[in-house]
Amino acid sequence: MPTVLRIGGLRVVVYPNDHRPPHVHVIGTETEAVFILNCPNGPPSLRGSFGFSTAELNRIASALAASLAALCGEWERIHDDY
Repeated sequence: MPTVLRIGGLRVVVYPNDHRPPHVHVIGTETEAVFILNCPNGPPSLRGSFGFSTAELNRIASALAASLAALCGEWERIHDDY
């Protein structure tokens, strides 16, 4: 599971054999969230989370939106297409 971005102590990963639509898993200590990227224009939307507060999820969503082009590019690179 390649780490494609770090947000503070969180890892943003794309699983190589994962399903569509393009999405990322945001993993912390005893926390995880999944955001659909909505490539290529976003914004990322929360699919589900465990252990994060609303404020943390908003901060993560903002960081993902700021890196959307790179994240969509990584998804395409790992999966060969959308």
